[in-house]
Amino acid sequence: MGRSLLLPLLSLLCLSFLKGARPATFMVTNSCGYTVWPGILSNAGVAPPSTTGFMLSPGESRAVAVADGWSGRMWGRTLCEQGSSGAGFACTTGDCGTGTVECSGRGAAPPATLAEFTLASVGGDDFYDVSLVDGFNVPVLVAPANGSCPTTDCPADMNAQCPPELRVVVAGAAVACRSACEAFGTEAYCCSGAHGTPATCAPTAYSRLFKAACPRAYSYAYDDATSTFTCAGGSAGYGVVFCPAGGSSGNQASPPTSAAYPPMVFSSGGADPATITLLPLLMAIFQVMSMQ
Repeated sequence: MGRSLLLPLLSLLCLSFLKGARPATFMVTNSCGYTVWPGILSNAGVAPPSTTGFMLSPGESRAVAVADGWSGRMWGRTLCEQGSSGAGFACTTGDCGTGTVECSGRGAAPPATLAEFTLASVGGDDFYDVSLVDGFNVPVLVAPANGSCPTTDCPADMNAQCPPELRVVVAGAAVACRSACEAFGTEAYCCSGAHGTPATCAPTAYSRLFKAACPRAYSYAYDDATSTFTCAGGSAGYGVVFCPAGGSSGNQASPPTSAAYPPMVFSSGGADPATITLLPLLMAIFQVMSMQ
């Protein structure tokens, strides 16, 4: 191979090296006055992060790195217990049905407040939202590390405002609020069948109640215009905060107000896979060039 061919190849590889994929980091924080067990589900065909479920005590945070171009959802599980025999882990709200703390490719049983993400590769735009389409269990805030991008949230305690016919009640207390679709199952509430398009599925009294409490969150399936947010050029990471406004859900204890918006720290999550792959090839090219 002549030097004239090696130099363009080397330049291309160096460009790929510099523009290599970078994982994003989610800083997940529990500002509730009770324990939350976050769950994570990657979209079909998307590699999962190293953990898909874990426990956060009040005031605790944990960083979770995801691959370049990751898409999926996160949510909080509440009132979780481990069976006395060491098996049969289960949660009253947001349970993913695996019998363990890890969700391992399983999603949340409604009702659950969802934080949804579609992250782009380097240079592309990210899309994200907070969704109440599957109901509500915990207040959530999503904050990009990129300060030029908007936050979105549902900071209100919808459990306290939930209509009686939608409430999930445990020991006399509302611990979650179902969607009208889950509660009644009609096409009009579920945006299905004859109501399966934006033109035929309008907001209902129930979705308007959710929207009034959380104006930036999805309140029903076709609530895109005011509920999907874009981070132009993407973000190196996102903060996901449960109970961001200091509210309480599923527990009488209130979180400390000083922990409502803890500092967010983002990292690259370790060595770039592109770096690991390209270095041996670059060394081989340099070796061949030195022999010319």
